[in-house]
Amino acid sequence: MSGAAATADYRPALRAGVLLSEPLLHGPRTVHLVHHPGGDRSFEIGVREHFLLARMDGHRTLEELGTAYAREYGRRLGDAHWRQLLALLGTKGLLAGAPEHPAPPAAERPANRLLRGSLPLVADADATATRLHRAVRPLLAARWIVPLLVLIAAMEITLALHAGVLLDGAVTVLTHPVLLAGVFALLWLSTAAHELAHGITARHYGGTVGEIGLRWRLPMVIMYCTVDNYRYLATRWRRIHVAAAGAVMNALFLLPFFVWWLLAPDGATADALAGLLFLGSLHAFTMLIPLPPLDGYTIVCQAVGATGLAGSSRTYLTAVLRRDRTALAGHPPRARRVYAAYAATALASVAAALAVLAVLAHAVLTR
Repeated sequence: MSGAAATADYRPALRAGVLLSEPLLHGPRTVHLVHHPGGDRSFEIGVREHFLLARMDGHRTLEELGTAYAREYGRRLGDAHWRQLLALLGTKGLLAGAPEHPAPPAAERPANRLLRGSLPLVADADATATRLHRAVRPLLAARWIVPLLVLIAAMEITLALHAGVLLDGAVTVLTHPVLLAGVFALLWLSTAAHELAHGITARHYGGTVGEIGLRWRLPMVIMYCTVDNYRYLATRWRRIHVAAAGAVMNALFLLPFFVWWLLAPDGATADALAGLLFLGSLHAFTMLIPLPPLDGYTIVCQAVGATGLAGSSRTYLTAVLRRDRTALAGHPPRARRVYAAYAATALASVAAALAVLAVLAHAVLTR
């Protein structure tokens, strides 16, 4: 953007498809994310920059934007500031009329390797998600979701009351290779449904699915579904719904097997089903642990309105332990509460998960 363009009557406008996030905590600061419409590319800006970008609609002149800025922050931006800001937006391809900066094509991405890589399964992931959403859309209404959540809660309470039986079933599965292979295959299908649930729910709320494919870190091969713009959905609850959809699908996947287990007579079938229910529930709850990159972490970040929550909490706690008053003074009271609460929640969740795994390991080794 040339200096001549930064005149008082210039009317800047953001490129169609540019999205701005709500205010988010990041360390001691409040920031906003800016989403480029050419793919899953985001940029971080401050509150004052967001104030200006949110008003760049092609109708307001720089003079009008400057007046609004001065009224809000008590100072007027000079020509040098405008040139710097507009040049930055133009370089990143965020201004209407600026050259586009597309994401690297698939051919330029790093080649897949034998032990680690990924493979898209469909040419148009968003169209695939749209078709799947169209097929299951009625089930996403509250009149269906609420009863299903009640059924899931009833299932998990019942399973908790029969924890010993389920633990015995898990030991049976883990010590019999054929049963283990069958349960592993079912849990893999549950994981695939988990990923598609994220994409379908995001599509339900207006999100865009970027890719559906397979990712491998041998010997593990899992399905993945990326949502380009879930962080910019209209409300925080919608973003939480997208993040929680995977774990809910894991639990829904278990419901038919739960009914089967209730009706099955004592024996090998009941033991195998008990093992599947134990390991499947453990898998679903593991997804809710608030550590990156798990869904629970995304849910907590959205609930508290933060980005980079784990790193910010670690930095804050390090400052607390070192009694670094300078670093601590920069954190507003809300940031201190959020980071301390997140650290406590994460530690408690990890401790609970480790306790369950220790009980399971002990049962396998002693029964």
